[in-house]
Amino acid sequence: MATILKKGDVGNPVKEIQTLLMEKGFITDEEISGTFDNETYLAVRAFQAQNLDRHGEPLSVDAKVGDLTLWSLKNPKPDIQSNAAVDFTIMPDKSFGGSKIGREALERAIAELKAGASEIGGDNRGPFVQRYLNGILPEGNPWCAGFVSYCFSCNQQKFPFKYSLGARDILQQFKKNGWAKAPGQEYLPQPGDIVVWWREQLGGSKGHVGIVHHLEDGFLYTIEGNKSPRVQGFKYVFSRMEKLLGFGQVPDV
Repeated sequence: MATILKKGDVGNPVKEIQTLLMEKGFITDEEISGTFDNETYLAVRAFQAQNLDRHGEPLSVDAKVGDLTLWSLKNPKPDIQSNAAVDFTIMPDKSFGGSKIGREALERAIAELKAGASEIGGDNRGPFVQRYLNGILPEGNPWCAGFVSYCFSCNQQKFPFKYSLGARDILQQFKKNGWAKAPGQEYLPQPGDIVVWWREQLGGSKGHVGIVHHLEDGFLYTIEGNKSPRVQGFKYVFSRMEKLLGFGQVPDV
């Protein structure tokens, strides 16, 4: 696809894009018109903010449909290969810290990873995704925050915050409880902490959230859902983390 489709364009190529957006749950059947209108513009931006290109990199959120966005619309999310020389299936040693509640949530995240939790049958679909979305939204919706909420909801004592499908909402709940740590506070995250990033724009509503596995030798290791099609471990250079909104730790009570 050499042509880039954008707001104001009309014709069958636009209708094809709208059909793909409808199949992925970003617009309704009634909004397929063949005109790249404002609803299509917003739907493309939302799709780009939640998906990756064929190389496993985040799509540019510009509401323009070129080759990379079209590939992502036509294909399942690519599986990301992690180069972390860490066994994410093993709980980090107690010397790395972490609250009891946080470590219990991490234990559940590891159990989901071991179980092979992943999308099945299409983007944001399948029994694992349904479990994480918890009946709040139907499958087909982003599930990173649902995964984190689910892991904490399995706490044997008490679910420490309201089950949420919004990464920023979870961080806001932590802020209200005094559990959040903003970037630049020289806070060193611990096992079972949450880590939250912004997506699309800093002041927007989109976000992504994961659970900290541990911090060691300048690298942050996490377990996340919905960054790839499966629950997976990832590695970041701690001093160069982009789009970071902050961390949060549920304290022991």
